[in-house]
Amino acid sequence: MKYDYLIVGAGLFGSIFAHEATKRGKKVIVIDKRPHIAGNIYTEKIEDIQVHKYGAHIFHTSNKKVWDYINQFTEFNNYINSPIAVYKNEIYNLPFNMNTFSKMWNIKTPQEAKNEIAKQIANLNITSPKNLEEQALSLVGKDVYEKLIKGYTEKQWGRNCNELPAFIIKRLPLRFTYDNNYFNARYQGIPIGGYTSIIEKMLTGIEVILNTDYFDFIKQNPDISNKIVFTGGIDEFFKYKFGYLQYRTVKFETEVLDTENYQGNAVVNYTEREIPYTRIIEHKHFEFGTQLKTVISKEYSMEWEPGIEPYYPVNDEANTSLYEKYKKLAEENKNIIFGGRLGNYKYYDMDKVIEVALEAVSKEFD
Repeated sequence: MKYDYLIVGAGLFGSIFAHEATKRGKKVIVIDKRPHIAGNIYTEKIEDIQVHKYGAHIFHTSNKKVWDYINQFTEFNNYINSPIAVYKNEIYNLPFNMNTFSKMWNIKTPQEAKNEIAKQIANLNITSPKNLEEQALSLVGKDVYEKLIKGYTEKQWGRNCNELPAFIIKRLPLRFTYDNNYFNARYQGIPIGGYTSIIEKMLTGIEVILNTDYFDFIKQNPDISNKIVFTGGIDEFFKYKFGYLQYRTVKFETEVLDTENYQGNAVVNYTEREIPYTRIIEHKHFEFGTQLKTVISKEYSMEWEPGIEPYYPVNDEANTSLYEKYKKLAEENKNIIFGGRLGNYKYYDMDKVIEVALEAVSKEFD
Protein backbone atom coordinates (compact mmCIF):
# COMPACT_ATOMS: atom_id res chain seq x y z
CA MET A 1 0.00 0.00 0.00
CA LYS A 2 1.42 3.39 -0.97
CA TYR A 3 1.12 6.42 1.27
CA ASP A 4 1.23 10.12 0.56
CA TYR A 5 3.63 10.68 3.46
CA LEU A 6 6.01 8.54 5.48
CA ILE A 7 6.59 10.45 8.72
CA VAL A 8 9.75 9.50 10.57
CA GLY A 9 9.39 10.33 14.25
CA ALA A 10 6.28 10.36 16.45
CA GLY A 11 7.34 13.42 18.41
CA LEU A 12 5.58 16.77 18.40
CA PHE A 13 6.63 17.92 14.92
CA GLY A 14 5.93 14.61 13.18
CA SER A 15 2.62 14.10 15.00
CA ILE A 16 1.33 17.57 14.13
CA PHE A 17 2.24 17.05 10.49
CA ALA A 18 0.59 13.61 10.48
CA HIS A 19 -2.56 15.00 12.11
CA GLU A 20 -2.87 17.95 9.75
CA ALA A 21 -2.11 15.90 6.64
CA THR A 22 -4.73 13.33 7.62
CA LYS A 23 -7.29 16.13 8.17
CA ARG A 24 -6.61 17.14 4.57
CA GLY A 25 -7.37 13.67 3.28
CA LYS A 26 -3.79 12.47 2.90
CA LYS A 27 -2.77 8.92 3.69
CA VAL A 28 0.12 8.84 6.16
CA ILE A 29 2.16 6.30 8.09
CA VAL A 30 4.31 7.16 11.11
CA ILE A 31 7.34 5.21 12.27
CA ASP A 32 9.53 5.72 15.32
CA LYS A 33 12.65 3.93 16.51
CA ARG A 34 11.59 4.22 20.16
CA PRO A 35 9.11 1.82 21.80
CA HIS A 36 6.69 4.69 22.43
CA ILE A 37 5.20 7.75 20.77
CA ALA A 38 5.69 11.41 21.86
CA GLY A 39 9.47 11.67 21.45
CA ASN A 40 11.17 13.68 24.17
CA ILE A 41 7.90 14.99 25.61
CA TYR A 42 6.87 11.43 26.51
CA THR A 43 5.42 11.10 30.00
CA GLU A 44 4.72 7.84 31.78
CA LYS A 45 2.73 7.22 34.95
CA ILE A 46 4.77 5.93 37.90
CA GLU A 47 3.16 5.74 41.35
CA ASP A 48 0.24 7.68 39.84
CA ILE A 49 2.65 10.53 38.96
CA GLN A 50 3.21 11.75 35.41
CA VAL A 51 6.98 11.40 34.99
CA HIS A 52 8.77 13.44 32.30
CA LYS A 53 10.97 10.63 31.00
CA TYR A 54 13.36 12.85 29.00
CA GLY A 55 13.61 15.88 31.27
CA ALA A 56 11.24 18.56 32.47
CA HIS A 57 8.92 19.97 29.82
CA ILE A 58 7.04 23.08 30.91
CA PHE A 59 4.83 24.52 28.23
CA HIS A 60 5.05 28.28 27.75
CA THR A 61 4.20 30.61 24.90
CA SER A 62 3.02 34.10 24.09
CA ASN A 63 1.72 32.99 20.70
CA LYS A 64 -2.07 32.75 20.98
CA LYS A 65 -2.33 30.75 17.76
CA VAL A 66 -0.01 28.12 19.20
CA TRP A 67 -1.81 28.15 22.56
CA ASP A 68 -5.22 27.71 20.92
CA TYR A 69 -3.86 24.92 18.73
CA ILE A 70 -2.42 22.80 21.55
CA ASN A 71 -5.53 23.32 23.69
CA GLN A 72 -7.50 21.28 21.15
CA PHE A 73 -5.77 18.22 22.55
CA THR A 74 -5.49 18.87 26.28
CA GLU A 75 -6.34 21.09 29.21
CA PHE A 76 -3.47 22.81 31.03
CA ASN A 77 -3.17 23.41 34.74
CA ASN A 78 -1.87 26.73 36.07
CA TYR A 79 1.66 25.57 36.95
CA ILE A 80 4.17 28.45 37.03
CA ASN A 81 7.84 27.55 36.70
CA SER A 82 9.73 28.95 39.69
CA PRO A 83 13.00 27.01 39.99
CA ILE A 84 15.47 27.42 42.81
CA ALA A 85 19.24 27.09 42.84
CA VAL A 86 21.38 25.47 45.52
CA TYR A 87 24.95 26.69 46.00
CA LYS A 88 26.72 24.99 48.91
CA ASN A 89 24.25 25.59 51.77
CA GLU A 90 22.65 28.63 50.18
CA ILE A 91 19.33 28.67 48.32
CA TYR A 92 18.47 31.28 45.68
CA ASN A 93 15.45 31.98 43.52
CA LEU A 94 15.67 31.83 39.74
CA PRO A 95 15.57 33.68 37.42
CA PHE A 96 17.96 36.29 38.83
CA ASN A 97 15.57 38.70 40.52
CA MET A 98 15.15 40.79 43.65
CA ASN A 99 14.59 37.68 45.78
CA THR A 100 17.98 36.43 44.52
CA PHE A 101 19.74 39.74 45.12
CA SER A 102 18.21 40.44 48.55
CA LYS A 103 19.31 37.00 49.76
CA MET A 104 22.79 37.41 48.27
CA TRP A 105 23.54 40.95 49.51
CA ASN A 106 20.98 41.61 52.26
CA ILE A 107 19.42 44.49 50.35
CA LYS A 108 15.81 45.56 49.69
CA THR A 109 15.53 47.91 46.73
CA PRO A 110 16.14 47.53 42.98
CA GLN A 111 18.52 50.51 43.03
CA GLU A 112 20.67 48.87 45.71
CA ALA A 113 20.89 45.74 43.55
CA LYS A 114 21.76 47.75 40.44
CA ASN A 115 24.43 49.64 42.34
CA GLU A 116 26.02 46.46 43.67
CA ILE A 117 26.11 44.81 40.24
CA ALA A 118 27.47 47.96 38.59
CA LYS A 119 30.19 48.26 41.26
CA GLN A 120 31.27 44.62 40.78
CA ILE A 121 31.36 44.99 36.99
CA ALA A 122 33.38 48.22 37.20
CA ASN A 123 35.92 46.64 39.57
CA LEU A 124 36.58 43.82 37.07
CA ASN A 125 37.60 46.28 34.32
CA ILE A 126 36.70 43.89 31.47
CA THR A 127 36.40 45.88 28.26
CA SER A 128 36.54 43.16 25.60
CA PRO A 129 35.47 39.72 26.89
CA LYS A 130 37.71 36.97 25.50
CA ASN A 131 35.68 33.98 26.73
CA LEU A 132 32.39 33.02 28.36
CA GLU A 133 33.71 33.67 31.87
CA GLU A 134 34.71 37.25 31.08
CA GLN A 135 31.46 37.80 29.17
CA ALA A 136 29.33 36.65 32.11
CA LEU A 137 31.39 38.63 34.63
CA SER A 138 30.98 41.76 32.52
CA LEU A 139 27.20 41.29 32.54
CA VAL A 140 26.40 40.32 36.15
CA GLY A 141 29.52 40.76 38.28
CA LYS A 142 31.44 38.31 40.43
CA ASP A 143 28.91 37.09 43.02
CA VAL A 144 26.09 36.04 40.67
CA TYR A 145 28.60 34.53 38.25
CA GLU A 146 30.52 32.47 40.78
CA LYS A 147 27.52 31.21 42.75
CA LEU A 148 24.88 30.71 40.08
CA ILE A 149 26.50 30.55 36.63
CA LYS A 150 30.04 29.21 36.68
CA GLY A 151 29.65 25.65 38.00
CA TYR A 152 26.31 25.02 36.32
CA THR A 153 27.60 26.19 32.93
CA GLU A 154 30.77 24.12 33.24
CA LYS A 155 28.69 21.01 33.97
CA GLN A 156 26.43 21.75 31.02
CA TRP A 157 29.31 22.12 28.57
CA GLY A 158 31.83 19.76 30.16
CA ARG A 159 34.62 22.36 30.11
CA ASN A 160 35.82 25.42 31.99
CA CYS A 161 34.05 28.71 31.38
CA ASN A 162 37.32 30.36 30.39
CA GLU A 163 37.65 27.76 27.61
CA LEU A 164 34.20 28.49 26.16
CA PRO A 165 33.60 31.22 23.56
CA ALA A 166 32.06 34.48 24.75
CA PHE A 167 29.23 34.40 22.18
CA ILE A 168 27.47 31.53 23.99
CA ILE A 169 26.15 34.11 26.47
CA LYS A 170 24.87 37.16 24.65
CA ARG A 171 22.93 38.43 27.64
CA LEU A 172 21.88 37.35 31.12
CA PRO A 173 18.41 38.49 32.18
CA LEU A 174 18.39 40.44 35.43
CA ARG A 175 14.95 41.24 36.84
CA PHE A 176 14.65 43.95 39.41
CA THR A 177 11.28 42.78 40.71
CA TYR A 178 10.33 40.21 43.36
CA ASP A 179 8.95 37.81 40.74
CA ASN A 180 10.04 34.15 40.56
CA ASN A 181 8.09 33.35 37.38
CA TYR A 182 10.83 31.98 35.13
CA PHE A 183 9.06 32.49 31.82
CA ASN A 184 7.88 35.85 30.56
CA ALA A 185 5.10 34.12 28.63
CA ARG A 186 1.41 34.94 28.42
CA TYR A 187 0.40 31.27 28.63
CA GLN A 188 2.04 28.47 30.55
CA GLY A 189 1.31 25.26 32.39
CA ILE A 190 1.50 21.47 32.35
CA PRO A 191 -1.05 19.37 30.45
CA ILE A 192 -3.36 17.60 32.85
CA GLY A 193 -2.70 13.89 32.42
CA GLY A 194 0.71 14.39 30.81
CA TYR A 195 2.05 15.00 27.32
CA THR A 196 1.70 11.51 25.88
CA SER A 197 -2.09 11.81 25.70
CA ILE A 198 -1.69 14.89 23.47
CA ILE A 199 0.23 12.86 20.90
CA GLU A 200 -2.20 9.94 21.22
CA LYS A 201 -5.03 12.29 20.23
CA MET A 202 -3.03 13.75 17.33
CA LEU A 203 -2.32 10.27 15.98
CA THR A 204 -5.85 8.87 16.38
CA GLY A 205 -6.72 6.79 13.34
CA ILE A 206 -3.20 6.97 11.92
CA GLU A 207 -1.03 3.92 11.36
CA VAL A 208 1.98 4.00 13.70
CA ILE A 209 4.82 1.49 13.81
CA LEU A 210 7.20 1.65 16.78
CA ASN A 211 10.62 0.06 17.39
CA THR A 212 11.38 0.75 13.74
CA ASP A 213 14.59 2.19 12.32
CA TYR A 214 14.00 4.36 9.26
CA PHE A 215 17.02 3.12 7.30
CA ASP A 216 16.06 -0.54 7.71
CA PHE A 217 12.42 0.25 6.97
CA ILE A 218 13.10 2.21 3.78
CA LYS A 219 15.38 -0.54 2.44
CA GLN A 220 12.51 -3.00 2.73
CA ASN A 221 9.89 -0.47 1.55
CA PRO A 222 11.66 1.83 -0.92
CA ASP A 223 8.49 3.03 -2.65
CA ILE A 224 6.18 3.25 0.35
CA SER A 225 5.36 6.96 0.03
CA ASN A 226 5.41 9.92 -2.30
CA LYS A 227 7.13 12.13 0.30
CA ILE A 228 9.03 11.74 3.55
CA VAL A 229 8.86 13.93 6.65
CA PHE A 230 12.10 13.28 8.51
CA THR A 231 12.62 14.40 12.12
CA GLY A 232 15.84 12.49 12.79
CA GLY A 233 19.34 13.87 12.43
CA ILE A 234 19.89 15.60 9.11
CA ASP A 235 23.53 14.47 9.10
CA GLU A 236 22.47 10.87 9.72
CA PHE A 237 20.01 11.05 6.82
CA PHE A 238 22.87 11.96 4.48
CA LYS A 239 25.11 9.25 5.97
CA TYR A 240 27.36 11.82 7.64
CA LYS A 241 28.71 12.88 4.25
CA PHE A 242 30.34 16.01 5.66
CA GLY A 243 30.93 14.66 9.18
CA TYR A 244 29.00 14.51 12.45
CA LEU A 245 27.09 17.45 13.87
CA GLN A 246 27.87 17.84 17.57
CA TYR A 247 25.42 17.69 20.46
CA ARG A 248 25.35 17.65 24.22
CA THR A 249 23.34 14.86 25.77
CA VAL A 250 21.71 14.19 29.14
CA LYS A 251 21.67 11.13 31.36
CA PHE A 252 18.68 10.71 33.68
CA GLU A 253 18.65 8.80 36.95
CA THR A 254 15.04 8.36 38.05
CA GLU A 255 13.99 6.81 41.34
CA VAL A 256 10.86 6.32 43.42
CA LEU A 257 11.20 7.56 47.01
CA ASP A 258 9.07 6.50 49.93
CA THR A 259 8.34 10.06 51.00
CA GLU A 260 5.57 12.52 50.18
CA ASN A 261 7.81 15.48 49.41
CA TYR A 262 11.53 15.29 48.66
CA GLN A 263 12.58 18.86 47.81
CA GLY A 264 9.49 21.05 47.92
CA ASN A 265 9.82 22.27 44.33
CA ALA A 266 9.57 20.76 40.86
CA VAL A 267 12.96 22.08 39.67
CA VAL A 268 16.06 22.52 41.83
CA ASN A 269 19.36 23.43 40.14
CA TYR A 270 22.71 22.53 41.70
CA THR A 271 25.20 25.17 40.66
CA GLU A 272 28.45 23.82 42.18
CA ARG A 273 30.61 21.96 39.70
CA GLU A 274 31.56 19.46 42.42
CA ILE A 275 27.99 18.09 42.45
CA PRO A 276 27.85 15.97 39.28
CA TYR A 277 24.20 16.50 38.33
CA THR A 278 22.86 19.81 37.07
CA ARG A 279 19.42 19.58 38.62
CA ILE A 280 16.83 17.38 40.33
CA ILE A 281 13.26 17.24 39.05
CA GLU A 282 10.48 16.19 41.44
CA HIS A 283 7.72 15.35 38.99
CA LYS A 284 4.67 15.40 41.26
CA HIS A 285 5.03 19.15 41.85
CA PHE A 286 4.28 19.86 38.17
CA GLU A 287 0.71 18.79 38.90
CA PHE A 288 0.44 19.71 42.58
CA GLY A 289 0.48 16.02 43.49
CA THR A 290 -0.53 14.66 46.90
CA GLN A 291 0.57 11.05 46.34
CA LEU A 292 2.15 9.26 49.30
CA LYS A 293 5.35 8.57 47.34
CA THR A 294 7.41 10.76 45.02
CA VAL A 295 9.53 10.33 41.90
CA ILE A 296 12.73 12.31 41.30
CA SER A 297 15.11 12.50 38.34
CA LYS A 298 18.72 13.63 38.53
CA GLU A 299 20.07 15.10 35.29
CA TYR A 300 23.69 14.77 34.20
CA SER A 301 24.94 16.76 31.21
CA MET A 302 27.32 14.70 29.07
CA GLU A 303 29.38 14.78 25.90
CA TRP A 304 27.49 13.22 23.02
CA GLU A 305 28.84 10.46 20.82
CA PRO A 306 27.19 8.40 18.06
CA GLY A 307 24.77 5.85 19.47
CA ILE A 308 23.67 8.08 22.35
CA GLU A 309 20.47 10.14 22.19
CA PRO A 310 21.37 13.70 21.08
CA TYR A 311 19.69 16.56 22.97
CA TYR A 312 21.21 20.01 22.57
CA PRO A 313 22.81 21.14 19.30
CA VAL A 314 26.20 22.80 19.73
CA ASN A 315 25.46 25.84 17.58
CA ASP A 316 28.98 27.19 17.35
CA GLU A 317 30.49 28.50 14.12
CA ALA A 318 31.95 25.16 13.00
CA ASN A 319 28.73 23.20 13.52
CA THR A 320 26.57 25.94 12.01
CA SER A 321 28.76 25.90 8.91
CA LEU A 322 28.51 22.10 8.73
CA TYR A 323 24.73 22.22 9.10
CA GLU A 324 24.47 24.71 6.23
CA LYS A 325 26.10 22.12 3.95
CA TYR A 326 23.52 19.52 4.94
CA LYS A 327 20.71 22.06 4.62
CA LYS A 328 21.78 22.78 1.05
CA LEU A 329 21.61 19.06 0.25
CA ALA A 330 18.17 18.89 1.86
CA GLU A 331 16.87 21.78 -0.23
CA GLU A 332 17.88 19.98 -3.41
CA ASN A 333 15.51 17.10 -2.59
CA LYS A 334 11.92 18.29 -2.91
CA ASN A 335 10.45 14.98 -1.75
CA ILE A 336 11.81 15.23 1.79
CA ILE A 337 10.73 17.65 4.54
CA PHE A 338 13.12 17.99 7.46
CA GLY A 339 11.73 19.10 10.80
CA GLY A 340 12.26 19.20 14.55
CA ARG A 341 15.41 19.92 16.53
CA LEU A 342 17.43 17.13 14.85
CA GLY A 343 16.16 17.75 11.34
CA ASN A 344 16.78 21.50 11.65
CA TYR A 345 19.77 21.24 14.03
CA LYS A 346 18.22 23.79 16.35
CA TYR A 347 17.06 23.71 19.94
CA TYR A 348 13.32 24.41 20.03
CA ASP A 349 10.97 25.02 22.93
CA MET A 350 7.71 23.16 22.48
CA ASP A 351 5.77 26.20 21.34
CA LYS A 352 8.34 26.85 18.63
CA VAL A 353 8.07 23.23 17.45
CA ILE A 354 4.32 23.72 17.05
CA GLU A 355 4.90 27.00 15.22
CA VAL A 356 7.40 25.57 12.72
CA ALA A 357 5.34 22.40 12.24
CA LEU A 358 2.27 24.46 11.34
CA GLU A 359 4.43 26.56 9.02
CA ALA A 360 5.60 23.37 7.28
CA VAL A 361 1.99 22.21 6.98
CA SER A 362 0.92 25.55 5.54
CA LYS A 363 3.81 25.55 3.06
CA GLU A 364 2.95 22.03 1.96
CA PHE A 365 -0.84 22.27 1.67
CA ASP A 366 -2.05 25.87 1.57
